[in-house]
Amino acid sequence: MRRSQQSGVARWGRRFRLPALLTPLLLLAAQVSDRARALHDNSLVFDAHIHAIEREFYHGGDIGQRKPDGQFDLSRARDGGLGAMFFSFYVTEDYYPARLETKQALRLIDACIQQIRSNSATIEIALSATDIERIHTAKKIAAVLDIEGSFDLDGDPAVMRDFYRLGLRSMQLSAHNWQSNYADSCCAGTFNNHGLNDRGRAWIHEANRLGMVINVSHASDDAISQAIDISTDPVIATHHGLRQVNDIPRNIPDWLLKKLAAKGGVIGFQIGNEFHNRKVFDWVTAHAGKPFWDTKAIHDRPPMTIFDIDQLAGKGFPMVGAAAPDDIKLTVDGWVAVVDRAIQLVGEDHVALGTDFDGGPTPPRGMRDVSDLPQITDAMLRRGYSGERIQKFLGANLLRVFRQITEKR
Repeated sequence: MRRSQQSGVARWGRRFRLPALLTPLLLLAAQVSDRARALHDNSLVFDAHIHAIEREFYHGGDIGQRKPDGQFDLSRARDGGLGAMFFSFYVTEDYYPARLETKQALRLIDACIQQIRSNSATIEIALSATDIERIHTAKKIAAVLDIEGSFDLDGDPAVMRDFYRLGLRSMQLSAHNWQSNYADSCCAGTFNNHGLNDRGRAWIHEANRLGMVINVSHASDDAISQAIDISTDPVIATHHGLRQVNDIPRNIPDWLLKKLAAKGGVIGFQIGNEFHNRKVFDWVTAHAGKPFWDTKAIHDRPPMTIFDIDQLAGKGFPMVGAAAPDDIKLTVDGWVAVVDRAIQLVGEDHVALGTDFDGGPTPPRGMRDVSDLPQITDAMLRRGYSGERIQKFLGANLLRVFRQITEKR
């Protein structure tokens, strides 16, 4: 069996290449038990973070077409039993210096809507938890539009309302890996807002009023803590890891995860080794010469048109992780063990799936893409989880919180 798969270190633009021929070990790891497949197929698999549009925006094509590389398309999503997803679009930092990020957000929203409409037999936009259930019952994939990189807002509630009218139901609080003027990022290097300033607090209030998910992934510890305090709704860390496992600022410390859970929130676990495996994080950082959140080079670029920026930004997509050696990667069982640490800390009602496929993760050894999601169910069964607990992780927890936020009126 051959599989051509191009890889890249997330958001670095430096390219690696995986072997075209999968090893027998990978082929063996891809097998799942009949019990796992049956349970998986009878569950709502709801992923809190998938990059579903950038490849098509920058390079053309259709999300419904099976791709020979990358980690996501609708065909492989169906193979993986995906029932619902945060259909995330990423406004990269490339657009920030010229203040073109709002225009880029609108272009990406348009691309999302057009791609979903052209695949209406398979996928449909969901505005509420009830929509998700209806779409799932119709055997289609429910798509919750979600923006990653909300620098464009400047904490402006009017822009949030416009995005809401266009169908968005989830917005990232901070400006990804860049300093904004309303909410601090975990990885921008400076914390000018001391978490949130007045505009950031107004942002939280307006999100609550609208029924918009507050996604705190990429925010600083102080910004997350203050958002939890201010918000009348639970907040969601859509694609995260545990700092106790890998001490990097993109991961959440125990005290903050406990606080998020105490307010009813959920943490979605990113699928990549970089978050949960220090050996792979160090290997990738060494080969790239910098951590994956470093965006300093963008500051030094000369002025460009939006179309010139497209040419640069598009080189990084699809982002499918680094070709780290197999012998230092986590297995799927090792990845589930990280999730289990969170369960031991805050309980089984506050964990979820948030893979970040096509957003740069290096999946566990033996996993390639969204079609391999049943491997997680199999690993949880091997660990002794009941079917009910597995279904909570796969989607029920996220659906519960999404319902609380979007259907409170």
